[in-house]
Amino acid sequence: MFRLLMITFFLVPAQLWAAETITLTQTACQFIESEHGDQHYQANSYTACETLNHKTEDERLAKAKVLKLKAGEYTFHVINKDVPYVLGFWLRGAGLARLTLPSTSGGGIETGGYKDYTIKLKAGEYVYSCPLNPTPNYKLIVLP
Repeated sequence: MFRLLMITFFLVPAQLWAAETITLTQTACQFIESEHGDQHYQANSYTACETLNHKTEDERLAKAKVLKLKAGEYTFHVINKDVPYVLGFWLRGAGLARLTLPSTSGGGIETGGYKDYTIKLKAGEYVYSCPLNPTPNYKLIVLP
């Protein structure tokens, strides 16, 4: 009986501390979840997304979903649904908070592929985007 309790004690806490997964799916010039669905933008290059964002970014961000999370460890599962070039992901503090809040970034997400980015978030305001498939800087608020 003592061995069973000991095993349970060591296994359960690890399960409680597992990182929560947040899935973000990219199509041309956007994250689907952030803009309440696929907006079906027609762009097949970095330049085309830059042009689109220049024209529509303010309106899109005003309507975008603000992601709200509690402080803790998260895995961002970032998918390249159908963009015909390699993508990435960049999560960082908003404004000057970029100097003090944790960040994560990376590239190499091929068409139809994905990458996971695990980070321990502290309370504050963040933004996330893809610099390779230029997207708006979507807002993320982390509560204590």
